[in-house]
Amino acid sequence: MAIEFYSKTTAYNEFSNFSPHGIEMEAKWYPTIEHYFQAMKFPGDEQAEKIRLAKTPAIAKKLGRTRDVTLRSDWEEVKIDIMRQAVRKKFRTHRQLTELLLETGEEPLVEAAPMDYFWGRGRSGSGKNWLGKILMEVREELRTQVVSE
Repeated sequence: MAIEFYSKTTAYNEFSNFSPHGIEMEAKWYPTIEHYFQAMKFPGDEQAEKIRLAKTPAIAKKLGRTRDVTLRSDWEEVKIDIMRQAVRKKFRTHRQLTELLLETGEEPLVEAAPMDYFWGRGRSGSGKNWLGKILMEVREELRTQVVSE
């Protein structure tokens, strides 16, 4: 049976990009994965720093969706890898999250975001669920790492 996650009010909300589990990337601290992901749309631009310092992940997301600042030209090609790097870092940084992810066993992980058909399953369930797929990849990496230690 699939494990669904989405908002801070649902089980496994720690798997959400909005969960308050910060990461350090490129010598900078990002309060959430959402902050990092949105900032990477504008590397080297002051918009990236504005996003990193946003008070909430919702504000970071809104700032990342602006098109008043030019989006990096390769965004569509790199966004999945950027998300993968951020998720990997989050679960390697926060030991309790590693344990929670490993406890999900072999269950499919599904972001139950009703409006997101790329990262989540969407309302109809036909979404690509890329965040869930990445979490399952990272879970397998962590499982292999734990076994080899």
